[in-house]
Amino acid sequence: MSADRERKAAKIRHLLETEGDAVFENTTHVNEGRYETNAHRDDIEELRDASRAIKEDAIERLPELIETVRESVEANGGEVYVADDAADANRYITEVAESKDAETLAKSKSMTTEEIDVNEALEAAGVDVTETDLGEFVVQVADEAPSHLVGPAFHKSTEDIAALFNAHFDPDEPFESAEDLTQFARDHVGEKIMDADVGMTGANFVFAESGTIALVTNEGNARKCAVTPDTHVAVAGVEKLIPSVDEFPPFAELIARAAGGQDIATYLSLLSPPVDSPVVDFDAPDEPLDGSTDDREFHLVLLDNGRTEMREDDDLRETLYCIRCGACANSCANFQHVGGHAFGGETYTGGIATGWEAGVHGLDSAAEFNDLCTGCSRCVDACPVKIDIPWINTVVRDRVNRGTDAEFDWLVEGLTPDADPGGVDLQKRLFGNFGTLAKLGSATAPVSNWLADWGPTRAVMERVAGVDRRRDLPAFQRETLVDWFDARDPLPAAGDADREVVLYPDAYTNYVLVDRGKAAVRTLEALGADVAVAPCHESGRAPLSQGMIATARENAERVADSLDPYLDAGRDVVVVEPSDLAAFRREYERLLDADRAERLAEHSYEVLEYVYGLLENGADADALASGGDVAFHSHCQQRTLDVDVYTEAVFERLGYDVVTSDVECCGMAGSFGYKSEYYELSVDVGETLADQFAAEDVAERELVASGASCDEQLESLLPQAATHPVELLAPE
Repeated sequence: MSADRERKAAKIRHLLETEGDAVFENTTHVNEGRYETNAHRDDIEELRDASRAIKEDAIERLPELIETVRESVEANGGEVYVADDAADANRYITEVAESKDAETLAKSKSMTTEEIDVNEALEAAGVDVTETDLGEFVVQVADEAPSHLVGPAFHKSTEDIAALFNAHFDPDEPFESAEDLTQFARDHVGEKIMDADVGMTGANFVFAESGTIALVTNEGNARKCAVTPDTHVAVAGVEKLIPSVDEFPPFAELIARAAGGQDIATYLSLLSPPVDSPVVDFDAPDEPLDGSTDDREFHLVLLDNGRTEMREDDDLRETLYCIRCGACANSCANFQHVGGHAFGGETYTGGIATGWEAGVHGLDSAAEFNDLCTGCSRCVDACPVKIDIPWINTVVRDRVNRGTDAEFDWLVEGLTPDADPGGVDLQKRLFGNFGTLAKLGSATAPVSNWLADWGPTRAVMERVAGVDRRRDLPAFQRETLVDWFDARDPLPAAGDADREVVLYPDAYTNYVLVDRGKAAVRTLEALGADVAVAPCHESGRAPLSQGMIATARENAERVADSLDPYLDAGRDVVVVEPSDLAAFRREYERLLDADRAERLAEHSYEVLEYVYGLLENGADADALASGGDVAFHSHCQQRTLDVDVYTEAVFERLGYDVVTSDVECCGMAGSFGYKSEYYELSVDVGETLADQFAAEDVAERELVASGASCDEQLESLLPQAATHPVELLAPE
């Protein structure tokens, strides 16, 4: 293993041991809360569409909104400063503090201020800064970076925080319970707020028309920081601007659900500062207030720091729609197990962090953690503004690949089977060309299987390409699905069926898991469909997962070329591997021209989705195997495409008793689980699923999984082998 891979593996092992349990408990709790609270409303999708449209419009009109908010805030008696970068913002904020002879500043939670390291700048100028959000206060005491956009201390348990506070504050009676810790923190930061010379907040939204800022919190500290001292500094990225309060309602409905699994935030404050209330003199609390607000100051610092360039970047632009809810992190299996100290950069964490880090800190920061995104797309369904986070991760990965120079680039490119530049990391190039590797392995099987499993070969693969030797490699079949199908005698009913389909054979189905392809053919034929099998071409999912977009586009065009004649003839496309269906329905719109992508997406179906449709339209269910006890795990892409329900419905119709896993990810994620630096994380994620299937009331059931990766992971963690649903149903 290379030194860099070993460093990453060691860091992940450390975080799994020290922070993983707390992160998992906190993120999954919030994630489950999001499911529950969203279930109470039937207009979530409409709200998401509305929110996205508002953000699209606001980012398009951003220069105009900046000028509008400047006029509004100045009319209210405040000042607006647009900072070019972190240094510019910190200079202005420090000057404000110095103008007030400030010695203390009370600050509420703000990721934008984390981005510019404002605490360090103020402390260098002699200003004592206190974080007043409980989680931020914890990480400030611990001298650590936040591990989550919303829950800065998600990586710490109650016991961890008690030990930290006991050591740092040395109380007369040691803190033990969450109530003890919360009460102490509330009293401590409350005094700091009362004594503060300056208050600082972020802003969840800024309404250009009125100069109003929205603060959405679960603690009351933010609005205290805004109104208690006589000087209030609000720091926000320019992307936080929306036209007016009229656009706020869908965000107010969504942000608490996405961020905390709540129907509404505990505190939702709208302030048009400087606020119209007198300043309290806490040193003379008995003195009557004179009602004067003339001594109040307000400064709105709007931060660019790369955002203008992001706005002009077609692929990073969507990042600016982010409302910093953290739902992408909560919904991500890898994040759930290691948190933002692994899945994050200099400031930002979770799936959307790749876009933010690339935009404001640069590609090097994003490259450090970008590969932890496996492209499962669950974050897209979680995001309240429908940002295509996996695509942003893929684009950044592609840019990182292209920023790596090979000494003999021209020669390497001439020898590779793909369309990407020569500097692509060997590990990524290997996995990105799985289709080519599988074709060669099948043609030379069984020798290729023996050689791949030979100890010295595995040692070289691990050292050179980072393929973990603890993983069993796929066993290639000499007879491919296409070969088997071509050698069959055609059915007597061929050409006379009511439905005509073409089965798309992905590389795994054609070269490795051939039996599931055969079962798919037999099942479709048994239900009266006329079946053809297309040539095997890699769908592009493999190179896409490695950030090899040029190769993925080349693959997509080849697949479309091969399927076009079948679509022209009126056949439906049936897919066995869910990740390839995701490519056809989602990714191909980025890789093919619009009309071609739309036609393929419209006429492509997952195999059990298609079986369900045949049964609903009169096909004979008795033609399939029925009855039995099943433990079923659906592939991530099935869930994000909402087609997992069809497998469950078919099982129910055929009399199977099914226990469906509520664990959303097996942890294998295609090539991810093979990579030596991520092996421990992959297994840790997988064990959550394995534990559920190993339970006493489930363990004796037949184990069924819809994806090739899921199948491999389960077989590595459980004693029984997994099978694909269509293999269970297929007639002999």
